[in-house]
Amino acid sequence: MIDNVSELPATTPSSTPVQPQAGHLRSNKLGVFAIAFFVIAAAAPMAAVVGTGPVVFAAVGPAAPLIYAIAALLIALFAVGYLRMSRHVTNAGGFVAYIAKGLGTPWATAGAGLALLMYLSLQVGLWSQFGVFAGQLLESITGLSVPPLVWIVALLVITTALTMRGVDTSIRLLAVLIIGETLVVAALVIVLVASKGPGVFTFSGFTAENLFSPGLGIALLFAFLCFTSFEATVVFSEEAINPRKTIPRALYAVIAFVGIFYTLSIWVIGGAIGVDNIQQAATDDPAGFIFNLASESGGSVLSMAMQVLVVTSYLAMLLGLMNMFARYLFALSRAGVLPARLATVSKEGSPATAALSNGVAVGIVVVTFLVLGADPLTVVFAWFSALATAAFITILIVASVSIVVFFVRTKDNTSIWATKIAPTLSTVILSYIGYVTIENYDSLIGPDNAAAKWLLVLIPAAMLGGLVFGRSKRDIDYAKEVI
Repeated sequence: MIDNVSELPATTPSSTPVQPQAGHLRSNKLGVFAIAFFVIAAAAPMAAVVGTGPVVFAAVGPAAPLIYAIAALLIALFAVGYLRMSRHVTNAGGFVAYIAKGLGTPWATAGAGLALLMYLSLQVGLWSQFGVFAGQLLESITGLSVPPLVWIVALLVITTALTMRGVDTSIRLLAVLIIGETLVVAALVIVLVASKGPGVFTFSGFTAENLFSPGLGIALLFAFLCFTSFEATVVFSEEAINPRKTIPRALYAVIAFVGIFYTLSIWVIGGAIGVDNIQQAATDDPAGFIFNLASESGGSVLSMAMQVLVVTSYLAMLLGLMNMFARYLFALSRAGVLPARLATVSKEGSPATAALSNGVAVGIVVVTFLVLGADPLTVVFAWFSALATAAFITILIVASVSIVVFFVRTKDNTSIWATKIAPTLSTVILSYIGYVTIENYDSLIGPDNAAAKWLLVLIPAAMLGGLVFGRSKRDIDYAKEVI
């Protein structure tokens, strides 16, 4: 289905992939669906439903679908100004390139520090969690117990190699995995509706009491995290066919698909268990109640398929993130923030050196922690995913402020909603979510992990270091673009 990654026939010069030049990724390579596959893969729909769904249910009960819908709307609100500004930025540097346009080089370099911290931490945490899930799946099927570190190292080597080879191989694998995830969740939804009836689509739990319960903050935060990969649409802009049109279409397609996917599946799951029982069920057995529901309604085959696809969903997510972050490193190197060697590209037009460096860095951190005896879930995953969450919210706030400032300076009044109202509202709401993140940080790191709070110091340290470096190094240039 995706033999040509661009999904468009190469009938005109503008749609023909351009051979890469030094310091540039191959342009005219990716179409809307190719970019969307990378972003949806990084969002890990199956893993998000099974992983974050129970947390949201436990926090707000039957109001969980509303939380996912609200999160999707908030991301869409941010995307209004973000995409309007994308007309002025075609660069693999993501948020950093936007901050440079709005707030200048020093603040952009502070954002670069945050981005490096965020994506490295996120990958470390997710690889550690993946190793545990993969080991549990193998043991449940074969009875063979394999340490998580073995799975992590083996699959990290493979995904790094795939990322180095370029987007062609990765996109084909991601397409298969994402389609598999979607079909299995769709099967669960269909089976539940068929067995429980249309009553699963109940509105009775959508009450102010449930929605505005004490768990609203943590529920909103976890739902919001399911959309963290949307930045990838812009990160792939240099390789996009007609990025002025492709990037907005890909981003809105991702927001729509992921928002509907989460909201609908969570709504049906909650309705099938019952509005009066779902919160307790999620609290009592967060890791297994969805699998048990699948087994009861669709049999052991559906339950096993979901368990397998949760693991492959994590693999797809990590492959998507690695492709995305490799391009981030490439753009920061080309701008003069990181060593110039990371800005080299392979003959396929991929940032192979950056991809290898990322894989090595992630591997060193994960292996060091696990060899020293850290628990892969309660320490490595909890600590690093919480740090990544806080860093992500911080860079979103800075990016949102930069969008507001950019449109004030450019005096673009073609759309007051897109250039003034939406970016301002987005800044206010994201600032609130930042407050919620700090207020609920204990829930992110888990009990008895007070030492993990000290990792938060890395966020202001990364920003301060970036500011100082950005002011002192005069030749940093985030405006190196492919138009």
